[in-house]
Amino acid sequence: MVLALSVAVFVVELVGGVLFNSLALVADAGHVLSDVAGIGIALLAIRFARRPPTPRQTFGLHRMEVLAALANTAILFTVAGFVAVESWRRAWSPPDVLAGPMLAVAATGLVVNICSVVVLRSAAKTSLNMRGAYLEVLADAFGSLAVIAAAVLIGLTGLSIIDAIASALIAVLIVPRAWALLREALEVLLEATPRGTDLAFVRKHILEAPGVVGVHDLHAWTITSGMPIVSAHVVIAAGSEPRSALDRLCECLAECFDIEHSTFQIETEDRQHLESRVHS
Repeated sequence: MVLALSVAVFVVELVGGVLFNSLALVADAGHVLSDVAGIGIALLAIRFARRPPTPRQTFGLHRMEVLAALANTAILFTVAGFVAVESWRRAWSPPDVLAGPMLAVAATGLVVNICSVVVLRSAAKTSLNMRGAYLEVLADAFGSLAVIAAAVLIGLTGLSIIDAIASALIAVLIVPRAWALLREALEVLLEATPRGTDLAFVRKHILEAPGVVGVHDLHAWTITSGMPIVSAHVVIAAGSEPRSALDRLCECLAECFDIEHSTFQIETEDRQHLESRVHS
């Protein structure tokens, strides 16, 4: 639904920008074009992520979501650069702009963008991929507001340079969200500890399990949005029951940290010297 709406806005704004000589409309159309590409990539990523795991790809293709987010950032930075350069060029030689039609087209774009934001809002809370698409249409809504303000000011003052200023503002709006999306995607690819997971707190919970006397090689990372993973070497006291310790550890991570994928290597204290040699 959002893809269809974005294509419609792109066509209307591009045609309107050319006909009414508004760079701000063309800039917003370019911004929407990045949405069209980004949402298309997001849909493909969802399709690939639903494929079952294979012996070669044991986690399936869930990382396609993260790669899609990276592709979206590349598109966003490219659009921002183009708009910034073009707005600088037009600032020195601003052409005449038809403010009335420009306002009508921008208002139409704003209404459609708001509809898209409502459609994607809930999915953006659980998926990095959908968050990228959501941020794109949200920034489009602000871009449309900038174009509306520019059209009103041009109509009141007759200063066409306002169109170039609004275009530059749209470029500035793109950069922070592109950077935030890039940072989140890189954190996943670099296997950083998932946001909201306090590894020291996880370690404390593991040590509180019955019979557990130590933990080392504790790692936490994310395969994709909503799929955190933890692995650790857990040392249990002599005479402790490994099965009960393992059951408690899995329950602890699932209930307290919402981590369903956990791997524990159970060790006894008398094997610590062997572990020290392996990890030295």
